[in-house]
Amino acid sequence: MNKFFKYIPALAVAFAMTACQSNDEEDFANKAFIDASSMVNETIVKGTTADQEKTLCVTLARPAEADIDASIDVNASLFDTYVKAYYANGDKTELLPTDNYEVLNSKVTINKGSVKSDDAKFLFKDLGSLDREIVYVLPVSVRTSNIDLLNSGSNYYFVFRAGALINVVTDMNKNYLTVNWSSESRSQLSNMTQVTFEALLYPRVLEKLISTVMGIEGNFLMRIGDAGYKPKQIQIATGSGNFPAASDDKLLATGKWQHVALTVDCTTGQYYIYIDGKVQSEGIKRLGSVNLTSGDFYIGKSWDDNRWFEGDMSELRVWNVVRTQDEIKNNIYSVDPQSEGLIAYWKMDDNTTTGKVVDATGHGNDAIANTTLSFRNVSLPEAGTK
Repeated sequence: MNKFFKYIPALAVAFAMTACQSNDEEDFANKAFIDASSMVNETIVKGTTADQEKTLCVTLARPAEADIDASIDVNASLFDTYVKAYYANGDKTELLPTDNYEVLNSKVTINKGSVKSDDAKFLFKDLGSLDREIVYVLPVSVRTSNIDLLNSGSNYYFVFRAGALINVVTDMNKNYLTVNWSSESRSQLSNMTQVTFEALLYPRVLEKLISTVMGIEGNFLMRIGDAGYKPKQIQIATGSGNFPAASDDKLLATGKWQHVALTVDCTTGQYYIYIDGKVQSEGIKRLGSVNLTSGDFYIGKSWDDNRWFEGDMSELRVWNVVRTQDEIKNNIYSVDPQSEGLIAYWKMDDNTTTGKVVDATGHGNDAIANTTLSFRNVSLPEAGTK
């Protein structure tokens, strides 16, 4: 009797182990799931982000005993599930528009003896056109008919969120740049009938008589202030006279980022000055043509070294076309360096090069610094701006 009771605990343990082993085998049956460390893939969209191809595959815990066919398809019905499960920052969230993606391949196969399928492929397009105030989500789900799915690994979310377009800018205080036009560009700049200048500016102080943005003194120059002008008004100084007229209402602000653009069509004389994509001034100015190779082209300097721009600069561009208002206001923080008509593009964001600013177009119109360049870290566009 004593021996009987002596072995009861051992029998109980053996029974329990057998029961656990049976349950474990059931719980850990070979199931299919999306092969990813996280079921959310977040892409930070910056400016003219190139098209992106992304892949997903299906995997098993153990080798397949037979071929397994599966598909990974868009599942818009999961949008609300994403919002409830992951949405925590008060962001406005929408489904990714159908124009911004293409399913290249949704059907996949796990071959017998393998644990992983070939790739499902998704192409994401024209992401730079997305509204920067909205987080976009594309849910997908795996489906298969000849093996069970692991619930926690059957759904996946592609997420697209706007990131800072500009992280570094150049401090132009008491400094300037001299542009060395390439031989190719000189021929395009010597007899221009259409011109666009653009600059993203952060003036800290505007108290000097003249502060300079860029151009050629006595020929074609974008500057701020002048005799008879407030030291905060954009003025275009040319060999045929200056414009627009002086005004107390058309002034730049200090301590704030502002995008300034000028367009001139010499065939009609029509000019526009835009601030943050809105028309500030317009009129007629007969110039005949514009020659940007007739003298030294400076950024942050005109007549003398004391006409520097006291603040930060970014996104300086020179075009030999007239940009439209929509083109200007929709590309304040970035533009495709290979855009038609873009002759020079100084992003002013490379703090690894302190002696010059490289022309982002590849045309070779680099700008050489007078003294070592200084930089400032930023995050643009700022919250609440597009």
